[in-house]
Amino acid sequence: MNYSLIILEIEVVILGLALLLADLWTPSLKQKRNLGYFAAIALGIILVTSFGFEGRLIRFAFGGEYVMDDLAMFFKRFFLVAAIIVLVLSVEFADQMEAGISEFYALIVFALAGMMFAASANDFGLMFVALELITVTFYILTSFQRNRLLSLEAGVKYLVFGALSSAFMVYGIALIFGTTGKLNFHDIAAMGGQLEGNRLFLLGILLVLVGLGFKISAFPVQMWAPDVYQGSPTPATAFLAVGSKAAGFVLVLRVLFAAAPVATAMGTKLLIGIAMVTILYGNLCAIPQRNLKRLLGYSSISNAGYMLLGVAALSTAGQSALLYYLGGYLFTLLAAFSVIILVMRKLDSEQISSLAGLHHRSPLLAATLTMSMVSLAGIPPLAGFFGKFLLLKSIVEQGAWNHGYYWLAAVTLFGVVISIYYYFGVVKAIYWSKDAPDLSPITISRPMKATIYGCIAGMLFLGLFPNAVVNWTDQAARALPEIKR
Repeated sequence: MNYSLIILEIEVVILGLALLLADLWTPSLKQKRNLGYFAAIALGIILVTSFGFEGRLIRFAFGGEYVMDDLAMFFKRFFLVAAIIVLVLSVEFADQMEAGISEFYALIVFALAGMMFAASANDFGLMFVALELITVTFYILTSFQRNRLLSLEAGVKYLVFGALSSAFMVYGIALIFGTTGKLNFHDIAAMGGQLEGNRLFLLGILLVLVGLGFKISAFPVQMWAPDVYQGSPTPATAFLAVGSKAAGFVLVLRVLFAAAPVATAMGTKLLIGIAMVTILYGNLCAIPQRNLKRLLGYSSISNAGYMLLGVAALSTAGQSALLYYLGGYLFTLLAAFSVIILVMRKLDSEQISSLAGLHHRSPLLAATLTMSMVSLAGIPPLAGFFGKFLLLKSIVEQGAWNHGYYWLAAVTLFGVVISIYYYFGVVKAIYWSKDAPDLSPITISRPMKATIYGCIAGMLFLGLFPNAVVNWTDQAARALPEIKR
C-alpha cells in the first residue's frame, strides 16, 4: 500500500483533530475565533506543499481504489483554496455562534478531507465513503445555529434528502456489483461491450447518478437547495455551494468517463435533457426571489445546468470547460458570500432590499457584489463570461453528429438572458434603491479585505488571462479516457 499518496488527506485530518484538541486549552472566546486563522494558514501550507506532487504520473493506492492523477490534483487544490476562504469567512461569522466555534472549524476541515478523497476515488466503495464523510459533516454544519428555526429546518431537509439520495446510490452500487462482480472503475470499464445491453447495470449507473445529482443540485433532485442555502449559516452555505458541488462533479466525471463509458455514450440524450431542464428550472424560479441567499440557491441550480454542458459534450474540451467554469465559480460565489456575511451579520434579514445604499456604506463591498453578479450573469470581462463561452463552444462542436446540442445551446443562451434580469436586480438594489434604512460605514477586517481582493483578482484573472488556466484544465481533463461513439 502506498500511503505516501494520501499524505495531503492525512495532514488535513490531523489538522481537524488538532483543532478539536486545541479547543480544550483555549479558554477565551477571542482565542477560539482565531483558531480559524490558524487552520486557514495550515491549509495554505498544505496547498503549497501539494505543488510538490507530480500528477502526470498516474499512480494507484489501496488496490486501485485510490488514484493520483492531474484531475485529482486539480480538485484537491480547488478544495483547499475553497476551505481556506471559507475558514476566514467563518471567523468573521463566529460572533453569531453561541458555542462550538472550534467544532465548526473542525467540521469544515473534515468535510475538506472527504472532498479530497472524493477527488481520488477510483472505486464505488471509496466514492460512497468519501461522499458520506462530506454529507454527514454538512448535516451538522447546516443546522449548526440550533437557536434559529431556519437553520434547524435546513438541517432536517438536508438530512432527509441526503439520506434518500444515499439510499438510491447504495442500491445503484449494489446492482452494479451484482452484474459485474467488481467495484473498481477501471475493472468495470474493461468489461465494456459485455455490459452494453445489460439493463440492471444501466439502472445501477442511473441510480448512482441520482445520488450524485443531489450533490450537484441537478434536476430532478434539486428541490432541497433553496431552503438549505437560506437557512444554513452563511459559511456553511458557501462551502456547500462551492466545495460540495465540485465534489459531486468530479465523481460524475469519474463514474461516467472512467467507469461506464459505454453507458455514457448511450445516455447522451438524457444528459442533454437534464442539462436543459436544470438551466430552465433554476433561472425561472430565481426571478421572483427577494432573499439573496435563496436567489443564490436557485442560481446554484442553473449553474449546475451550465456545468452539465461540459459533461454532456462527451469530449475533453467539454470536461476542460467544466473545470475552468468551476474555477471561476469558486471566486465569484465566495466573493458574494463574503459580502453577505459582512453586510447582513447585524441584520435579522437577508432580503435584497437590505443592500440599499451599500455603495455609500462600503464602495469596496458594493463593487465586489456587483462584480459577482456580473460574472454569474456571464458578462465580459469576468470569469463567468469565458467559462460559459467555453462550455457553449464544447457543445456546439458536437452538434454535427447530434442536433440536440444546438437545442441545448439555445436553451443555455435563453437561460443567460433570464439570469441577467435577476442578477441585475441585486445591482439595482445596491446603487439605485432610495429606501436605505442605514448608511453607517461597514468596517472590514484585514483578513476579510485580503479574501475579497483575492476573489476579485481571481475573477479578473480568469476573465482576462484565460490561456494559462485553460492549459491547466486541459491537462487535468486528459486524465479521463475519451468516449468512443
